Amino acid sequence: MKYLDEFYDREICGSLAAQIIKESTGKRWTFMEVCGTHTMSIFRNGIKGLLPENIKLVSGPGCPVCVTPNAQIDRTVEFARLDKTCVVTFGDMMKVPGSSSSLEQERAQGFDVRVVYSVSDALKIAEQNPDKRVVFLGIGFETTVPTVAASLKDAKSKNLKNYFVLSCHKLIPPAIKAILDSGEVKIDGFLLPGHVSTIIGRKTYGFIAEDYGISCAVAGFEPVDILQAILCLVKQKTPQVENCYKRAVKEDGNPVAKDLIDEVFEVSDSEWRGLGVIPDSGLRIREGFSEFDAEKNILVEITLNSQLSTLNSQCICGSILRGINTPLDCSLFGKGCTPESPVGPCMVSSEGTCAAWYKYSSQN
Repeated sequence: MKYLDEFYDREICGSLAAQIIKESTGKRWTFMEVCGTHTMSIFRNGIKGLLPENIKLVSGPGCPVCVTPNAQIDRTVEFARLDKTCVVTFGDMMKVPGSSSSLEQERAQGFDVRVVYSVSDALKIAEQNPDKRVVFLGIGFETTVPTVAASLKDAKSKNLKNYFVLSCHKLIPPAIKAILDSGEVKIDGFLLPGHVSTIIGRKTYGFIAEDYGISCAVAGFEPVDILQAILCLVKQKTPQVENCYKRAVKEDGNPVAKDLIDEVFEVSDSEWRGLGVIPDSGLRIREGFSEFDAEKNILVEITLNSQLSTLNSQCICGSILRGINTPLDCSLFGKGCTPESPVGPCMVSSEGTCAAWYKYSSQN
């Protein structure tokens, strides 16, 4: 295929769906799409409506905004309240509720909180405001980490003293392992994230097939991509990691990006919303770049009070991220919790499962 339109072709999608029905007959399948972008594409393009009833798709922890725990949001809120401090973040993080506030609420109170479209914008803000500490909230999986690493190298070369990063970055493979080790959900196969895989490569996921005997397919994000990956999963006789996104994903990923990440960050344990602390699933800033580490250099006192938490105890975002529940199982969904007035991050993010169900569920 040469053109993007071909990845939306109705005849091709229909043919793939027919093949999936034929190949999957006689067995019930549960596939988890790990990436939030996959979840949105599946709902937006009505993929579930093309699949037979014996194939079930469940969403996983593939939204970096959603899996960021309250403690990190609370820390960022406290940063925003400091004198001569500017907090910079991506738009999805603005409405995510912490224990008592959100960045959007802090901005409404007059604190300096700004939305950017890239980390380079954050670096420019620091250069243009030498009298302020500029703190970038580093949210994302392996896909976005290289850009943050590059910004820290740039800041070091320019000898910037007022640029800081709060590293909340997460690594996808350990989260998949944690879900499998929990045994909470029976999973017959994974639709692996295309964006992340462009960085880490196909081979990184080998443990899923080898140690757990579960089939995998690295998938792109258009309808034909997703249906092709599902067809690959039902056709696998022996569990393996199949690359169905070869136009973007290589066996070993992007070595330049991986070296850049390794130069600036080191692997650490990390807390995930709904999954708890997962060993070796996060990235912290290395000692050689510690002068830019917001957590080490900007001390704030964080008081966690569950009674004041705006993340209502009825919100089941954590179990949705683990694939145990769907948004329809939540008593708040579409009532007390909407995109305009979210209770949990799964409704806030453009890649959140609740946001996808709310916007597109009538089409599926």
